Amino acid sequence: MPPKVTAENLRVLENVEVQMTVEVGNTEIKIRDLLRLNEGAVIELDRLAGDPLDILVNGTMIAKGEIVMVGERFGVRFTEIVDPEKRVENL
Repeated sequence: MPPKVTAENLRVLENVEVQMTVEVGNTEIKIRDLLRLNEGAVIELDRLAGDPLDILVNGTMIAKGEIVMVGERFGVRFTEIVDPEKRVENL
């Protein structure tokens, strides 16, 4: 059985940098079609407008969220968080 995750043993990791990604959706496309894309092309994704976005850290989903404006930049508001122990198990 793996060791239990505790606040004490997570402190060691607090300064480690990770890559956060916000995924709007995805689709599969053939290379032939990819090569034919040009400026203004539109690709349909697997999500409906208004669906929550996936928020991933190093490829592991940690939350769902929505896009917001922060001044003149985009931001993401977390609307649903994956259970912390499950997040750590998947890292």
